[in-house]
Amino acid sequence: MDESAGTGPDTNRSPEGPGVGDLIADLEARNLIHDSTDRDALRAQVASGPVGIYYGCDPTADSLHVGNLIGLIVLRRFQDAGHRPIALAGGATGMIGDPGGRSEERNLLDQATLDHNVACIKEQLGRVVELGDGKGELVDNRDWTEGMTVLEFLRDVGKHATVNQMLGRESIKLRINSEHGISFTEFSYMLLQANDYLWLHDHFGCVIQIGGSDQWGNIISGVDFIRRKRGEHVHAFSWPLLTGSDGTKLGKSTGARVWLDADKTSPYQFWQHWMQTPDDVIGAQLLTFSLRPIEEINAIVEAHEQAPEKRLAQRSLADEMVTLVHGAPAAVAASEAAGLLFGADPALASEAALETLAREIPFSKIRLEELDDVIGVFVTTGLAKSKSDARRTLEQGAFYANGVRLSEKGQLRGQKLLHGRYLMLRKGKKSHHLVETIS
Repeated sequence: MDESAGTGPDTNRSPEGPGVGDLIADLEARNLIHDSTDRDALRAQVASGPVGIYYGCDPTADSLHVGNLIGLIVLRRFQDAGHRPIALAGGATGMIGDPGGRSEERNLLDQATLDHNVACIKEQLGRVVELGDGKGELVDNRDWTEGMTVLEFLRDVGKHATVNQMLGRESIKLRINSEHGISFTEFSYMLLQANDYLWLHDHFGCVIQIGGSDQWGNIISGVDFIRRKRGEHVHAFSWPLLTGSDGTKLGKSTGARVWLDADKTSPYQFWQHWMQTPDDVIGAQLLTFSLRPIEEINAIVEAHEQAPEKRLAQRSLADEMVTLVHGAPAAVAASEAAGLLFGADPALASEAALETLAREIPFSKIRLEELDDVIGVFVTTGLAKSKSDARRTLEQGAFYANGVRLSEKGQLRGQKLLHGRYLMLRKGKKSHHLVETIS
């Protein structure tokens, strides 16, 4: 498989994007609208001019995950079309815990943990959506919730919701019928989220809330709350829930864990996540996640189908997503590092690619003088089980250094070090070890 570096789209902001009147149709074509309030009214609202639209993430961990990425990308699509995105880090709702999609209560987080998580999430939000300077807003719902008293909450929020209506929400029904039931704390979550929508509507002119389909009950509660409280009609839509190969929700505590934090899921691992997308869903994944125009995506899929073994569609998506989340240099390094494991010439590798690889494959530091003992190096690095195994493998010509097959009397000291310090060792086709020499 050829895993050489590819090129992603230009993810810098551009004044050009889909026309505001076409945006809902574009989202529909990408299968990004599952549930919605009145579709015609939503379409008319978006077409009428710039609108405020918000997406919220609760800081129950110190990183967002690939499931959150859909919401950030939808915000980005609206921003590129001239609208005002509002990214909400739910410091208040994160203290309660959303009951949706879970069979038991979340653990409550202390203030210090929440502060840390919110700070991390804010940084990740800002990589995808341009914030500040009137372009986009980043808010924390603790700012308007912490000072609210219990009496104020019951009078100003609870008074406008009926228990009958709340019990009708699917997420609540599932929890009530589960083994663990639901606490009043989590039962009140949708009221807090509804109040968030009202606050953003009053202070930022927000008229659209978005989220995954598992959030629909909470989202629609906000729409209803604003209607009851202000007598105004606002809008909302959700997208189909993203699930892993095992069918579970892709989230922080369930399903596959693919994080946006580079320390939790490295740019290389993030790149590989997209590269492993099956052929039968790669077209749908491109439509969901890629910022490219649909016509360009269709062309990529068509080219991919002509030679699926080249994985052109997967590489296109992997390059674009790593560029979006971690930056273009990380995407190039990840792609190049992967290529080194699939036959690319190590002598042509960039230093960034080797540094990336050092975090992903077996790696060790060895003194220059130790390279004189070829047999010892291969045993030390684990590419040989014993000295006799190393000698036998060397005689068979199955050891390589920097892509060059070592002869029976092959030397490591004479090999040209990559960027003055690296040796890439290999046994056979798949066993790799990267060595950094030290004096």
